[in-house]
Amino acid sequence: MNLFYAPDINPSFPLLLPEEESAHCIRVLRMKQGDLIHFTDGKGMYYQGEISSDHPKKCTIKIIHSFPDPAKRNFHLTIAIAPTKNIERFEWFLEKAAEIGCDEIIPIHCKHSERSIIKTERLNKVIVSAMKQCLKSQLPKLHDLTDFKKYIELTKSYSGQKFIGHIPELSDAEFPPQNPQGKFLTCTYTKGNNALITIGPEGGFSEEEVALATQNGFTLISLGNSRLRVETAGVVACSTINSINF
Repeated sequence: MNLFYAPDINPSFPLLLPEEESAHCIRVLRMKQGDLIHFTDGKGMYYQGEISSDHPKKCTIKIIHSFPDPAKRNFHLTIAIAPTKNIERFEWFLEKAAEIGCDEIIPIHCKHSERSIIKTERLNKVIVSAMKQCLKSQLPKLHDLTDFKKYIELTKSYSGQKFIGHIPELSDAEFPPQNPQGKFLTCTYTKGNNALITIGPEGGFSEEEVALATQNGFTLISLGNSRLRVETAGVVACSTINSINF
C-alpha cells in the first residue's frame, strides 16, 4: 500500500496532488485514471480517492471517502534538539521521530553546538517520506533553527510539562557511571500531559543554559544510565512518551 501526502485538502473539491507526489504516482508507480489511491493531509486525516486525471505533473483526484486516524495522539509532543555535526545522524533522528510519533521538532542552537546551519526544505522531505513510509497521518512540524535563549523565551507560556535532558559530568572516581540525579523521564512525566523535551548538542548544555532552563520551569531529567548520542537521546525521549501513553 502506498500513502500520498497533500497538505491542502478540501473534501468538497477535486484534489490536485503536489507535483512531486503526482510524478511518484503516475511516472513511478504507473497508476492510471480510475485507480484508487490513499493519501493524508498530515493533520490526522486519511482520504481515499479515484484518479480522474493521470497527468504526471498535475494528477487530479476525486475524493471518495475521508476518516480520522483512530490512532491519532491525544497529547502533544514537542522535541527540541540540537542538530548534530553529521547531518545524516540528525536526519536519522527526524525519520525515527516521524515513525514513532511526534508533533513538533525545534532545532536549537546552543553554546556547544557544532552545527549552525540546517536546510529545512531538505529535512522536511525526510520527515514527509518517513510519514508516508509508515502510513502515519500526522506530520511533525519542523521549525527553523532557534537560538537557545530565544527558545526558552518562546516556551514561557507553554502549558505542558517541560523537560531538559542533563547529566552532570562525572569524575574519574565515579566508575562505573550511575544516574547522578535519579529523575528519569519515565518517573517524572504524567500520562496524557503535553510534553516538551529538550536535548542538547554533542558537547552537552552549558551550566548557564541549564540554569536558564530550570529558572523557567524546566525539569532536569535523565534518559537512563547510559551516555546517549544526541540522535539516540531524541529517539528514546520520543519513544518513552509514546510508550507511556499507549
